[in-house]
Amino acid sequence: MPIDYKDLKTEMRNPESENLDLMSVKDILNLFYRQDITVAEAVKKEHKHIAQAIELISRGLEVEGRVFYAGAGTSGRLGVLDASEIKPTFGVKKKIFIGLIAGGKKALTNSIEGAEDDGKVVIQELKKYKFGVNKNDVLVGITASGMTPYVLSALNYAISQNCATVLLTCNKNIAARYKGCFEVIIAPDVGSEIISGSTRLKSGTATKMILNMLSSVSMVKLGKVYQNYMVDLIPSCKKLIARAERILSDICRIDLEESKKLYRLSSQNLKAAILIKELNIPLKEAVLLLKKNGGHLRSALIDGKSKNKKIMKDRK
Repeated sequence: MPIDYKDLKTEMRNPESENLDLMSVKDILNLFYRQDITVAEAVKKEHKHIAQAIELISRGLEVEGRVFYAGAGTSGRLGVLDASEIKPTFGVKKKIFIGLIAGGKKALTNSIEGAEDDGKVVIQELKKYKFGVNKNDVLVGITASGMTPYVLSALNYAISQNCATVLLTCNKNIAARYKGCFEVIIAPDVGSEIISGSTRLKSGTATKMILNMLSSVSMVKLGKVYQNYMVDLIPSCKKLIARAERILSDICRIDLEESKKLYRLSSQNLKAAILIKELNIPLKEAVLLLKKNGGHLRSALIDGKSKNKKIMKDRK
């Protein structure tokens, strides 16, 4: 039996905001605060499914797969935003997170009416990216309602290509209908919006939180983070160069002037700079050690220290 849009929780009226237009600004802000608190709890209840999605994504990325976000409206914009921030934050050299939005680039700043109802165009877009040639590609479909044709078409195409699928929706009742259709379903029960049907609000907040987790934790698992530092950042501006120098200073416990010299010596390779200082090795050896350990700094440090201990033991 088909679902009517009026039956979606994200479309229903929120009893807490029935007299929104009569409320004072202070009361409206307090209402937003109370409602937003419930979003965090709704996301927490989905941690099991979010973790499953992260495992799927991490496994795919480890073997040269890519992650595609597909969404419309707010969902699409959030997907494109998250995908666009991976390269500078984590030093990824090529596009491994790709955001697709119904209506294309114009839809990032303008509402393209009807674009979300076109399920064919997203398949054309996926084909342009050669999605599925590598069976380790992953498709994350983002749709607050759970019913967007553009998103469902992308997910079904991914299934036809034998690729992993993740559905992210903010309608729990819709999620139940898709049980067994997609490998992972993430469905935070955020409830009805303060302004009825405006899913850029609580649904958008929940979506942003979950996308942060999917991409960031996947990058941590891939060795793009050491302790809680972004050790693979791309020094593309003064701010990021200064951040890299501070990170190097903190990790190696050296003053900022020494950090700046060491960072330049390493050709702005932060991980290599850390290895140079901590293991007292040349740049070439540091780069090879990182390569041997798949880019994981912690593993490279352990490996290098073990090798140094062996050398010292042999000398004795």
